[in-house]
Amino acid sequence: MKRHIPNTVTCLNLLCGCLALTFIFRGELVVGAYLVGIAAVADFFDGLLARALRVSSPIGKDLDSLADMVSFGIVPGAIIYKLLLLSADTTSHHDYLPSTWPNDYLLAYCGFLISIFSALRLAKFNNDTRQTTSFIGLPTPACTLVVASLPLILANDQFGVKELILNPWLLIGLAVLLSGLLVAELPLFALKFKNLKWVGNRRRFIFVALALALVLTLGAAGIPLAVLLYVLLSVPGRVRSREGLEASPGTPQ
Repeated sequence: MKRHIPNTVTCLNLLCGCLALTFIFRGELVVGAYLVGIAAVADFFDGLLARALRVSSPIGKDLDSLADMVSFGIVPGAIIYKLLLLSADTTSHHDYLPSTWPNDYLLAYCGFLISIFSALRLAKFNNDTRQTTSFIGLPTPACTLVVASLPLILANDQFGVKELILNPWLLIGLAVLLSGLLVAELPLFALKFKNLKWVGNRRRFIFVALALALVLTLGAAGIPLAVLLYVLLSVPGRVRSREGLEASPGTPQ
């Protein structure tokens, strides 16, 4: 029975992704963003449970990737799509838009570049033996958390960045940048702890402490900065296997 527990949590991830999509397409992006957060937590714990219970299977690995494709592939594409439509409907931003934009929403589909490259990222991860102890390319949950933070930042608008976020060229540029990072040959450490010792986990402890400080101080605006910090902390040196964590079914990809 215990071998089904991680898969059940993975299905919760998938369910949250499906629910997020329904809210996003109804224009309730904030609710969708919170559901993405729940999906990310479920994605973390299914791998944790699989390791703790010492259960794994090819089905569990495939199920995890399929769930991630919905929650961390289709969902972020849908959020960018809806934000681009919102930018087109916001008259104060027409200075940034081509003259045909109000009648032509084709550029909004650029958001789904993230969905396409997320699929490539997940397929690459499942077949890349180099990623057993670390990641190469931005994990899809990290990419999605950046995108999901945008509706939350807009809802609060505590820093007066609404016009900046609803600039369609910034949104399209962000979609292109994140898509590139998903498949880039960029080594990143895996955020999985085998133990709580400082040795071998230094980067992880530093990242968790600084990321929490950013989110607690800046709220949703701290999420993109935390992901940027994650990338920067990975750049100084090649991720060593002794610092990495073995990827297992449920590992965020």
